[in-house]
Amino acid sequence: MLVVKGRSIGTRKQLFEDFSVPLPPSVEGGSTKFRDLIAAVVKHEVELFHKRQTDRQFIRVLTQTEIDENEQTGKIESGGSELSVQKVDVDQAVSVAIEAFEDGLFLTFIDGTEQKDLDADVLLTPKSEMTFIRLTMLAGG
Repeated sequence: MLVVKGRSIGTRKQLFEDFSVPLPPSVEGGSTKFRDLIAAVVKHEVELFHKRQTDRQFIRVLTQTEIDENEQTGKIESGGSELSVQKVDVDQAVSVAIEAFEDGLFLTFIDGTEQKDLDADVLLTPKSEMTFIRLTMLAGG
């Protein structure tokens, strides 16, 4: 598994909770192209997004613990939402992520080493961490 983290310059707050994704199938001998790794992370997140949308359509029984936890956020939801399902084109999402990297909107580090070349091989271990750092553009610069 690859642990994915998100940070932002100028704040200690995480962009999102750390999560894990399975290593992409292209990993042979512990290495893969950086481009393929970004694609694998994006594809995994799109799959989870679709699953969350589907899950929200079904009514489920909440435990008292879930009710108490949701009460803290101010919204208790047991599903049954009649939301229109958003379709996300996986290939387009990958293209947007690659373009954002090329445009310098975020930096990426794997096991503490900055990745600069999309076509470079990156070595991964079962304990590897990938950190995305969102850059903030300054107005008037």
